[in-house]
Amino acid sequence: MKTSLLKHLFLLTILPVVLLAQPAASLGRWTDEDAIAGVGELTFGGSGGSNRDFNDSFGGATASIGVYFNNEWLGAIRQSVNYSNPSNRGTSWNGSTRLAADYHFTDLGAALPFIGANFGRIYGSALRDTWSAGLETGVKYYLQRKLFVFVMVEYNWLFEQTGELENNFGDGQLFWTTGIGINF
Repeated sequence: MKTSLLKHLFLLTILPVVLLAQPAASLGRWTDEDAIAGVGELTFGGSGGSNRDFNDSFGGATASIGVYFNNEWLGAIRQSVNYSNPSNRGTSWNGSTRLAADYHFTDLGAALPFIGANFGRIYGSALRDTWSAGLETGVKYYLQRKLFVFVMVEYNWLFEQTGELENNFGDGQLFWTTGIGINF
């Protein structure tokens, strides 16, 4: 059941991205004459993840809202709601709220790759509420001046106290999101 759910979520999010991206090769991204400080960004996507051993996974939805500080830096808040059905614990829902800062590599036309970091809280019915910190990378591909599709991968590690942050890097989770976004 778990694999089937993740497969369907992946297909529902990646198929529209592939179909929409076909006619968009020459449109480029919106830069408002390269002055994008203060421009907002809103994204919606399907998401999923797994622990580092790939024996416990989940899928769900993620939304974010952010603002560009200059042409390269974006600050954002992300909210995820996830469903999992691990064989040993039954059905569960969880969520995470994260603050993120991403650096974008500009001057690449319609493609806008980025790297960044995030920090937030994970909570839910089948897990102990905990803090998380992570590294992330991805790419946005502009279909029109203000419309883009994106793919992002995060590695988040979990901790209850700041002293555990360094020691728990190996006990993290892999998290991916793919979806659509707009600038406003």
